[in-house]
Amino acid sequence: MKNIIDKASILVESLPYINRFSGKTFVVKYGGHAMEDSDYQYSFAQDITLLHYVGIKVIIVHGGGPQIGEMLDRLSIKSEFKSGMRVTDSDSIEIIEMVLSGKINKNIVSLINKAGGSALGLSGRDANLIVADKLYLDENGKKVDIGLVGDIKSINTEVINHIAEKFIPVIAPIGVGEDFTPFNINADIAAGAIASALKAEKLILLTDVDGVKDKSGDRISTIKLSDVDRLRTDGTLTGGMIPKVECAASAIKAGVTKAHIIDGRVLHSVLLEIFTDSGIGTQVVDG
Repeated sequence: MKNIIDKASILVESLPYINRFSGKTFVVKYGGHAMEDSDYQYSFAQDITLLHYVGIKVIIVHGGGPQIGEMLDRLSIKSEFKSGMRVTDSDSIEIIEMVLSGKINKNIVSLINKAGGSALGLSGRDANLIVADKLYLDENGKKVDIGLVGDIKSINTEVINHIAEKFIPVIAPIGVGEDFTPFNINADIAAGAIASALKAEKLILLTDVDGVKDKSGDRISTIKLSDVDRLRTDGTLTGGMIPKVECAASAIKAGVTKAHIIDGRVLHSVLLEIFTDSGIGTQVVDG
């Protein structure tokens, strides 16, 4: 009963926002523990279905790091990370593409369809949706090769917009090179690039913490672009939160209206962030 009451409360609070966002585009990066727990999975699918029903164009970009790591371990393929990027050789990319474009992508599509939505799974290789070049890391001025990891060059917005008119696109972050070489692409980066190319109303990054914390451990509800350099310099932004905030900031600079970093382990986290006055995460805005 409590769950029903909670859902009804969210819907009542959402009414003033629905007309405002109808016809707008939201890009949602789905990953972390929200992908591993069945309750969170179905809650996410319900949220996305509701957004689609009220006229919002929702594009999902998903990760799959833990699932990829598990499969690589099972096949005794060694994997390492540099600067948060998985070093990807020719053996690894086959497994990464199989896990992302196959198992994970189709599981998400099935969940959304089960919740009453109409989702369509895509790889970034489909119709050259994500075109990429080889990415090199810069370590103290030295060019470091990390294998088949992609640096996004272009997004086929025509394909995404066409599909999003009637369906919910679910995109696996695999890029394609000019010679049709597949590239592994970080899901946050892919989501940010897609949101930027579409000039989306919102970029929503689901993570495993409840937003950005200040030095006292309290959640920061709003970060302005002008705050980002200071927060990085004074040590407020640390670890994996640095690339997420930088991804959000880059999207805002490229024309996305707002970016949100929220905890995907909260039931109906997407609705709570978008359709309530207080929100539950950290929003990044221009200014």
